[in-house]
Amino acid sequence: MAFQRVQVATLLRRLSDAPTFIQALFGPRQIGKTTIVRQTLAQIDRESRYLAVDEPDPAGLGDRPYAVDARGTSEPYARDTRWIVRQWEEARRTAERSGRGAVLVFDEIQKIRRWSEAVKGLWDADRASDCPLHVVILGSAPMLMQAGLSESLAGRFERIPVAHWSFTEMSAAFGVSLPEYLYFGGYPRGAAIQRNPDQWRDYVLQAVVEPHLERDLLSMTRVDKPALLKRLFELGAEWSGQILAYNKMLGQLQDAGNTTTLARYLDLLAAAGLLAGLPKYAGRAPRRRGSSPKLQVLNTALMTAGSGYSFDEAMADRTFRGRLTESAVGAHLFNTASTVTHLHYWRDGAEEVDFVLQRGPRLAAIEVKSGSRRADRRGMDAFRARFRPGRTLLVGEDGVPLNEFLSVPADHWLEET
Repeated sequence: MAFQRVQVATLLRRLSDAPTFIQALFGPRQIGKTTIVRQTLAQIDRESRYLAVDEPDPAGLGDRPYAVDARGTSEPYARDTRWIVRQWEEARRTAERSGRGAVLVFDEIQKIRRWSEAVKGLWDADRASDCPLHVVILGSAPMLMQAGLSESLAGRFERIPVAHWSFTEMSAAFGVSLPEYLYFGGYPRGAAIQRNPDQWRDYVLQAVVEPHLERDLLSMTRVDKPALLKRLFELGAEWSGQILAYNKMLGQLQDAGNTTTLARYLDLLAAAGLLAGLPKYAGRAPRRRGSSPKLQVLNTALMTAGSGYSFDEAMADRTFRGRLTESAVGAHLFNTASTVTHLHYWRDGAEEVDFVLQRGPRLAAIEVKSGSRRADRRGMDAFRARFRPGRTLLVGEDGVPLNEFLSVPADHWLEET
């Protein structure tokens, strides 16, 4: 059997009961959301229908060649809520006729304007009539998905978040080694073409990064400076693992933006699964928006694809490999942390801790030893004296082996020892 991510089991379990909630899967591009749904549908004993919003209707119904939104962006095969209603009504008839119910799947549903309002009306009607139709929705623009879910569908859906692939998953599914994971990251399609560096690099930049920056993020919210957003991502990928003041970023970007704009754009990039700006840990004090963020790619492929380093060059350069290792640790912590766990860094003068995990009163401080960099205990000692974390740990040589650290979720380090 082909490798299956844990979300398959979750979705199978939820579809085995009567339809009580809409199932909502969302996460970055190219991480296998569609595969999760297809693997699930292949294992259920009821009829199903999978519909990709951005693909043409085989029957040609409801398709318009192009639709242009307020920003002047054109989308092929644009559909409206009438198409949702038509597909839903047909799925209802199938569900009622079959005796076992049915499953209706909308992929990239956020591309239809006012989709959540249409879904709300249809779903509420089904609950009133006890229609045995399960509904699953998928999307690659998490902020847009969550806005629709929260505004119109509150109390009617269950989330199934899908994050970037972990080292454990990539190793089990594709036999990826730890050095390969550090460089090529956690994109399943990338694993099949990593022996062809040019093809792999084009895939990451053109199939992952460009659609996120050129389409998904612009559809989430108003972006007044799309060129600045793109340059900010490029700067963050280059400086991943580094703490960079907003004013210094503005100097690097050579744009007339401001720190508030940069902070907002970092939030957008994080929502898209590309790049985060980790805040400085300040104890129980409120988070200071203006504090210098630590730039963090959320998949190391985003750091290496545009770096100019080949795999062999990256592994041979101890400094670059060290930065790559620290970025892999940060990405793993960010991607696997629960919704109530927060990821920070800490620095006071020359004293620094790479990562700080916080969940309520629980605190864990994490230092990464990698490449040519020596582990400096002064920062950890200072942090321990000031904040008394429940756990401190070193990742790498003389500490928790990197492969073991990348095999457990972030919240594991906040559990009682």
